[in-house]
Amino acid sequence: MLEPGSNPRAGAEPRRMAYNRGSTGCQSMNTKRNLRRTELPNGLIVLSERMDHLHSVAMGVWIKSGSRCESAEMNGISHFVEHMLFKGTKSRSAQRIAREMDSIGGNLDAFTSKETICFNVKSLSEHVPIALDVLADMVLNPTFALPDIERERGVILEEIKIDEDNPDVLVHELFTQSFWKGHPLGKPILGTTETVGRLGQEQLFGYHGDRFHGGNMVFSAAGNLDHDRFVEAVAEKFSALAGGPALSELSAPEPSARIVLRNKKALEQVQICLGVPAPRVTDESRFATSILNTVLGGGMSSRLFQNIREERGLAYSVYSDMSPYRDTGNLCVYAGTSAGKALEVVDLILAEFRNLKESPIGAEELTRAKDQLKGNILLGLESSSARMANLARQEMYFHQFFSADEVIARIEAVDAGEVQTMAQRLFEPENIAVTLLGRLDGVKLSRARLVC
Repeated sequence: MLEPGSNPRAGAEPRRMAYNRGSTGCQSMNTKRNLRRTELPNGLIVLSERMDHLHSVAMGVWIKSGSRCESAEMNGISHFVEHMLFKGTKSRSAQRIAREMDSIGGNLDAFTSKETICFNVKSLSEHVPIALDVLADMVLNPTFALPDIERERGVILEEIKIDEDNPDVLVHELFTQSFWKGHPLGKPILGTTETVGRLGQEQLFGYHGDRFHGGNMVFSAAGNLDHDRFVEAVAEKFSALAGGPALSELSAPEPSARIVLRNKKALEQVQICLGVPAPRVTDESRFATSILNTVLGGGMSSRLFQNIREERGLAYSVYSDMSPYRDTGNLCVYAGTSAGKALEVVDLILAEFRNLKESPIGAEELTRAKDQLKGNILLGLESSSARMANLARQEMYFHQFFSADEVIARIEAVDAGEVQTMAQRLFEPENIAVTLLGRLDGVKLSRARLVC
């Protein structure tokens, strides 16, 4: 159900679903999971997972377009459009949208990522007609009124300032921009003060018209619902949605192993991001990579946490995580420490890289990492919102669906040798990128120090 490395995670040996196109579109089902898939005539894919024990339904409209699909001049427009869809439609004001959702106790939200935009709502199953009507109206009928654009521009500019004032967020942003230098994947999701400042009504309408069409969207739902009745309701609301092909394939970025030292005297700590290229979201090695990440810095029992925080007291926060995308990815280690200890922390991170390359992990540590991953997966299955999101991501990235048992079997099949091989593949000194942010007086870091 959930894919290691895909965030949320899912995967396993595929149980392919037969997609048989009929007069009403493409339909398929997986009875073991109460999962159904229907493709409407305009190309919109509707997915559902029935969970009879719940009183609620989580629904999401997913646009297969995010910040990496933007030109440099339009950086931030995906996120701007996401904000503007809450500002009113042809028949609803922003206040009416908020009041209708509050009146049914529903939760309405949205987010923009590098590769998707999602608008989602969760409500009691008896209120699905109202929640669906509001969600569809927002997605299909935005007005992009000029006064609203100017107000929301100010809100987004303040949001950008928040990130610039948050050293943890800022160092990750600087690392990403350097790691994917010159490619849209490295551009900030929020955009910049300059790009957001020049986006206007014409660009917003153009983006909405180009990206919000049937072939570039997925509608997923999970909870107490009947698929056939739900598809009928979705088809009625989205019948006027234009068709069209999905967004064309994007050029894959080339990672850049740069060393960036950014001095910011206002910070008390030095923020460290150290990362390497990693497999794409669908890569068959994703299970071994997830176990490697878990052992390295994926929790309180991880090597980085135990060594750098618990044994040496050099950092409050230290962890590793993965960012997998359609055609590439990276694995990044973060730590915050004092300027005088920054290079020592870098050396300790590299020492853990070296240990993972030179020696296979022990049986107990391997079992613990697998159990941690399995626990995360099964706990995620208890949320209808997580299941809704996972359905959409599996459709968009894998074009097939997996059960939790399949994923767990793939995790269990990973051995220590595979994890060591992955460490040897990833932790090559010439591929390591580092960003340091903070009061860096006297701190120097050269490529020669990154040997592992």
